[in-house]
Amino acid sequence: MSHPRSVQLRDRWSLAAVFCLLSLAAGGQTRPVVCVGGAGSFRATAATKVTIWVGARRVAGFAERTCQATLSWNGHDLVVEPGAWVVDVDAMGVDLGLGAPALALQVKMTGIDPEMKYEIYSLAKPPARLREITGGDWYAAADTDMDGRVEIWTDDAAAVNGFEGIPQSEFHHPPTMVLRFEDKRLIDVGAEFQSVYDGEIAALRAQLEPRQLSAFKNSDGRLADISSIPIADAHNLLETKIKILEIVWSYLYSAREEEAWKTLAALWPAADYDRIRAAIAAAQARGIRREVDGVSDGSRSRRSGQERIYSEGGNIALTGSVSSRRLQPYSMSSAIPDNLEFAVDKPATAILLWRPETDQAPQAAAGPQALLDLVIDEAGKVRSAKPASATGVVVDHALLDATAEWKFIPAFKNGRPVASRLQFSVWSPK
Repeated sequence: MSHPRSVQLRDRWSLAAVFCLLSLAAGGQTRPVVCVGGAGSFRATAATKVTIWVGARRVAGFAERTCQATLSWNGHDLVVEPGAWVVDVDAMGVDLGLGAPALALQVKMTGIDPEMKYEIYSLAKPPARLREITGGDWYAAADTDMDGRVEIWTDDAAAVNGFEGIPQSEFHHPPTMVLRFEDKRLIDVGAEFQSVYDGEIAALRAQLEPRQLSAFKNSDGRLADISSIPIADAHNLLETKIKILEIVWSYLYSAREEEAWKTLAALWPAADYDRIRAAIAAAQARGIRREVDGVSDGSRSRRSGQERIYSEGGNIALTGSVSSRRLQPYSMSSAIPDNLEFAVDKPATAILLWRPETDQAPQAAAGPQALLDLVIDEAGKVRSAKPASATGVVVDHALLDATAEWKFIPAFKNGRPVASRLQFSVWSPK
């Protein structure tokens, strides 16, 4: 999502910074990725002894401005992505519910593509592609409830791109989708996270001004020809139309169809209701929904209790600085018990870390700048970040917010990925 949303990751454990959905090509927006345009690389070996390498594609010994991904094992190489503008590692060694430890890659073929594909590979020997999801503009796997089940969060970009002639970049809140594999079947579980959608709906309703809503209801709904009215009025009509569509989508994608159509009837020009309702339904059908194997109605039992949070011990140092736009992810807050301390067999390993440059960034000599307490879920996502107690160092909020986009190979205990807690040292650059 490209709208502002603050994230509280300082004083209490958080159950999410689930994802931040931004198009890499739209409006100059950027998002840290492992490799983009041939810049950046990553190499790691899974517990199964399968190695993933991501980096610039090389031809005749020269690096190209494209990215490649290769899996290697026992002297064998499998090029899983021969060349794309973006190749990003979202998760590695994670149990996505497909029966094997998995590697999940985000791939964007060109810099102007509005969508990305999510490629999932088994890390068993020999590795094999398990599933591909298309139609989203960003993906992030996370154990949202810290209950041992991993969801994949995305936006249904394929459904809204060009809808009613509106470019995808003009939508502030494209419909959120929450997916989960159950018995190797891809299930739309948006109905189980209605509170997230409710927050989205409340924010959008607060932005609907009565005067502008009245003007839109008195329009034809299509807004096919608004060239004859003042530019400011035309802009307000289009913005109101977009917000109404986004409210309706929030109900629709959280399995509340009756409420979606009731809201549409209340806010949309009556003469255009039947047409736009059919168009919305058709758009959803051609989006990511076409790829799912089932849809949760929200009544399925949720796992009780929370996953143990294992203690890693030791520190990891982050040095240097990456210039980036400050990004705003979703957040759902809930307390995580502080007394679950267990030792892991293998600590979490960084995939992608970054820190923002700000005018307030300290200019101290090279050395430890901050010590953070992190909770990393079993999908390798940071679920909580706060200054470690008694460090005497003030941590800027931009750094804490940035941790919501850090990605790790999760810690392992008895051969399976687990949630873990560790202290993380941030060093000022030399």
